[in-house]
Amino acid sequence: MSDLEQHQEPTPHATPFDWIGGEDRVHALVDRFYDLMDIEPRYRELRAAHGSTLESARQKLFWFLCGWLGGPQHYTERFGHPRLRMRHMPFAIGIVERDQWLACMDQAMGETGVDAALRERLKTSFFQTADWMRNSPG
Repeated sequence: MSDLEQHQEPTPHATPFDWIGGEDRVHALVDRFYDLMDIEPRYRELRAAHGSTLESARQKLFWFLCGWLGGPQHYTERFGHPRLRMRHMPFAIGIVERDQWLACMDQAMGETGVDAALRERLKTSFFQTADWMRNSPG
């Protein structure tokens, strides 16, 4: 059971992964998230933190979200435990980056048609995770 599943009300779906629509929908969400990050000026600081290319980040987020949502454990099969905070320590993550990440993901969820109830659940879980990832004051 994923962290997301442990503290949520029951739904007609076995997992959030099923609810979102499986790998194709997770892939669409991740692609839209990184496309928005790349083109929207309001995500400038978040984009700057990702270096010159987004391909590796796209793939890793897709693998991670599949498992985090209760689907295939692509990320852990390749890299072991996600250790999110440790893996993100080389990057300055402050309130600005946290808030841009959350806004970008929320926009991507809206634009890819994530069910409104699931979107609200994910926003809460994403906030908790993103806030925990902060490692700088700004």
